[in-house]
Amino acid sequence: MMGTSETRSRGGEALSPGSELKSAVTGFMTDFKDFKTDLHTRLQKQEERLNMLDRKSHTMQRPALAATDLDAPHKKAFDAYLRSGEDDGLRGLEIEGKAMSSAVNSDGGYLVDPQTADTIQSVLASTASIRAIANVVNVQSTSYDVLIDSTEAGAGWADETSATTETGTPSIERITIPLHELSALPKASQRLLDDSAFDIETWLAGRIADKFARAEAAAFINGDGIDKPTGILTHATVDNDSWSWGNIGYVPTGVDGDFDGGEALIDLVYAVGAQYRANGTFVMNSKTAGAVRKLKDADGRFLWSDGLAAGEPARLLGYRVMIAEDMPDIASGADAIAFGDFAAGYTIAERPDLRVLRDPFSAKPHVLFYATKRVGGDVSDFAAIKLLRFAIS
Repeated sequence: MMGTSETRSRGGEALSPGSELKSAVTGFMTDFKDFKTDLHTRLQKQEERLNMLDRKSHTMQRPALAATDLDAPHKKAFDAYLRSGEDDGLRGLEIEGKAMSSAVNSDGGYLVDPQTADTIQSVLASTASIRAIANVVNVQSTSYDVLIDSTEAGAGWADETSATTETGTPSIERITIPLHELSALPKASQRLLDDSAFDIETWLAGRIADKFARAEAAAFINGDGIDKPTGILTHATVDNDSWSWGNIGYVPTGVDGDFDGGEALIDLVYAVGAQYRANGTFVMNSKTAGAVRKLKDADGRFLWSDGLAAGEPARLLGYRVMIAEDMPDIASGADAIAFGDFAAGYTIAERPDLRVLRDPFSAKPHVLFYATKRVGGDVSDFAAIKLLRFAIS
């Protein structure tokens, strides 16, 4: 009698060896199929779990192992606001920096994202404006005060036995530069905004920068100070021989509406104090520059010389020349050329933030973008800038 039970057929007969092998293989394949199905199910669950974690990681903007664009959340939120007016991204966005600490204002205005603001500033700096050579300060108030010590302290010689007499005391003057609102109102069709291939940030930055740059450049030269900066040519002018603080001194050419040789330019340079000449710059428009380029000294050499290296500015009597188209043309009695240290002589105060309001209703089917910036400017040192007047005296 055998120790193990025998495998028998349904009719009670023992199976043949071939049938036993076939039955064992069939059982193995069934078990393997069940194992394969269970493994596939587990792998699928694992993949779903990884996908869920990946989505959460993107949603939370977690830092990746590779370098990431930190400005992407700001750009995406700002782009969504411009295209569709959707402000959820802006409301939940934390913007770093003191000047941009509040992303949402009660009037619906939003600060531009850091990438767009940098673009606008770079375009403004590259325009033909005295902003490039003036003193530019960022403020968080409605005005900027410049304190100037415009008088000398008294002094005198004394011996050992003589009584010391009282000498003059310097006085400090305050120059207040109020900030004014500069605005631009570009527009675009909603269809254009819906086009995903359209670079809306570059377009908006370019439009606003062009409008702001031209408005600023004109105001820094000819602004009357009423709801705009006070320009250099707006202040009272006097002959430099009788100059006093609060006025801008001028040097006459000796000929009404024209040059009398290049001597007047030399007189203009040396009308400015030595402490300012080291950083001196000529400012004139293109038409005036064309006339100045023709001037020669007594030996027939041109007073104007182009830069020897790429990117180096032109030189006039060894000093830089800035072409500002808002300066007046040469005419009778015109102050067509300015010279001096503009970093000391003119101060531009501005708030570093820019607001953009989206208006999809006023100009349908177009969308208006109302951008505002606050900026002011005024002469801060009347001794640092002199003018060349095309007049006999």
